[in-house]
Amino acid sequence: MESKRQQKMASLLQQELAQVLQRDLPHLFGGGLAPGISLVRVTPDLGQARVYLSLLLGSDANDRLEIIRENAKAIRQALAKRIRQTARVVPELIFFHDDSAAYAAHMDQVLGTLDIPPAPKDDASDEDEKPTRPRLFKGE
Repeated sequence: MESKRQQKMASLLQQELAQVLQRDLPHLFGGGLAPGISLVRVTPDLGQARVYLSLLLGSDANDRLEIIRENAKAIRQALAKRIRQTARVVPELIFFHDDSAAYAAHMDQVLGTLDIPPAPKDDASDEDEKPTRPRLFKGE
């Protein structure tokens, strides 16, 4: 479980990294959409931050992730300029592709193809019987 300190730093990094990618370094994406940041996890010593990027579904997602990884130093420097008054140390940034949207779409497709028969209707004779409650103790 993350400490409050880790949660605050993760929240700060998520907000500021989004601003850096969208406003300070848009040229990295060749005029395309900057990736969204879905999650940031910070180590207890605040030395590393794992940044999960929500890249649009497409064939160039891995290429865009590689561009971001190659420019991690520039991204960290731009981030440092933005949070220098708030944070003492800027953590090392490690970028990952967050594929939870693709996984959710896949699971939705799988569940949509299932053939689930409707539940059987209850008979009128079942309504006359009173349900028995389980015994919790021997003396009950």
